[in-house]
Amino acid sequence: MKLLVVALAALVGIVLADNPKYTTKYDNVDLDEIIKSDRLMKNYVNCLLEKGKCTPDGAELKRVLPDALHTECSKCSETQKKGSRKIMRHLIDNKPEWWKELEAKYDKEGSYKKTYREELKKDGINL
Repeated sequence: MKLLVVALAALVGIVLADNPKYTTKYDNVDLDEIIKSDRLMKNYVNCLLEKGKCTPDGAELKRVLPDALHTECSKCSETQKKGSRKIMRHLIDNKPEWWKELEAKYDKEGSYKKTYREELKKDGINL
């Protein structure tokens, strides 16, 4: 019986490991407050660019961002997907120099830009 329980626990662990979601611990961060403050926004940008210290939520974002880009945010919550579009729109429209720096670090070959261009265009975001 113990062996069966251990085997089932291992199987459940394998299944969950195949499709984990990103933590939703930071989904309640007030993005509007960050957008309104160049200082706060720049701190997050600097965190992502490894030019400054990271808050816990910034560190989590920096950790998962490469995977999120690669997997088309398949592990993101709906709140995270909406939030990423909101921040992208703000950076592209209002802080293009910061956006360019992030692009240079996270999309050197421009492959993600090509992948996401049409989808983001539907949301009014022009890459």
